[in-house]
Amino acid sequence: MSETGFIPGERIPPALSVSLARSAKIGQDRTLLGVAVFIASESVFFLAIVLAYLAYRDAGLVTAKANLDVPRTAIFSVALFSSSATTALAARRASRGWLVATIALGTVFLVGQGSEYARLLASGIGPGRELFGTTFFTLTGLHGLHVLVGLVALFALLAAHIRRPSALRPVAFEAVGLYWHFVDAVWVVVFSVVYLGTLL
Repeated sequence: MSETGFIPGERIPPALSVSLARSAKIGQDRTLLGVAVFIASESVFFLAIVLAYLAYRDAGLVTAKANLDVPRTAIFSVALFSSSATTALAARRASRGWLVATIALGTVFLVGQGSEYARLLASGIGPGRELFGTTFFTLTGLHGLHVLVGLVALFALLAAHIRRPSALRPVAFEAVGLYWHFVDAVWVVVFSVVYLGTLL
């Protein structure tokens, strides 16, 4: 029996095969391993902030229900969720076009989040003014900062691809893509807890 728990010669399911190959690659490549370790540490960080938000959620729930625009936020959230597919295609094909598409979708999300902030601030809701504003802006603001970092990395990757595409290693696409998938996954949690949570 092999280390995977399968008997040699036995057919491994495709999904497990892809997962094992990806895990092996992360373990063998220092760049991917570094990104994976960073993502693991940031995941713990975000988990702590989400738990803090949930701990104080009831105190600001009335304000959240009255002021958060869930349908509108869902629209620019779809842009970010869709960017996971475009970044996967960019990594698979080393494609400049899919990189541009990912950058465009990420930018749509940030612009949407910025407009949401402007609307809330105009309504008198902001960090430090009340409990909901503080927790909301802390959680979503930190995520927005991570999206911005991801966009800078995508721009840098695009610039390198334009300058010298032959010198660009495939791992560069994979590392940036891994981080971008993390950013998307965090927003799934944040959107569910902060926005969809107001509908329950």
